Amino acid sequence: MVVKNLQKVFFPGTENEKHILKNVSLKVYDGDFISVIGNNGAGKSTLLNTIAGTLSADAGEINLEHHNVVKKPVSYRARWMSRVFQDPKMGTAGDLSVAENLVLAQSHTQTISLRRYKKVDQWNRYRKLLKTLNMGLEDRLETQVKYLSGGQRQALSLLMATLSKPKLLLLDEHTAALDPKTSSDVMNITQEIVTREGLTTMMITHKMSDALKYGNRLIMVQDGQIKLDVKGEEKHNLHAEDLVKLFQE
Repeated sequence: MVVKNLQKVFFPGTENEKHILKNVSLKVYDGDFISVIGNNGAGKSTLLNTIAGTLSADAGEINLEHHNVVKKPVSYRARWMSRVFQDPKMGTAGDLSVAENLVLAQSHTQTISLRRYKKVDQWNRYRKLLKTLNMGLEDRLETQVKYLSGGQRQALSLLMATLSKPKLLLLDEHTAALDPKTSSDVMNITQEIVTREGLTTMMITHKMSDALKYGNRLIMVQDGQIKLDVKGEEKHNLHAEDLVKLFQE
């Protein structure tokens, strides 16, 4: 994915005008796992939302799979990208069972009927997939999702978002609503799935420890621009104190 000169202005022409994204350009390489950090109001969520299509950009380009999708709706971009939200409830249908949620996710790329998902081969496939989460969901295929814990529901959301092996996975502070232990569990699951499937990923996080620990690349957004973009050994050598200093500059 290539982002070129992306701009977003809120309340243009009024006394409340805020220029949030200021000619942001970014190249995301296949296989990148990018942690995105920044102060509140820095523009990181706006950047993710304009890439996802839930916010329209005022100028610039978003090139994904040789298509400029900057003016395309979320439904059009969904053929290439998936998203996991901060709220575990947003990625799943609470009144449907675990298996039915997986059917819905799978139906984006395959034709599968809710009436036929209990076929033995399909049922066993779902059990095998859920077992990789290490959350006991393989034994709860017929449980309505609303009865799952927040961590179980978010892990299911993550699995659903990656079933189609998207070209770009967007993680929108997807562990922020979880307690520390569950957050750690979900991050471990995230790492495992991203690595196993070779997914190109952008993850917004407020946790500097997660930004430093996970991914091959770290981006800091400050005042609507990319202030820091490091990867590999340079990222590995960063410490929390270094990021704190950059936040304060």
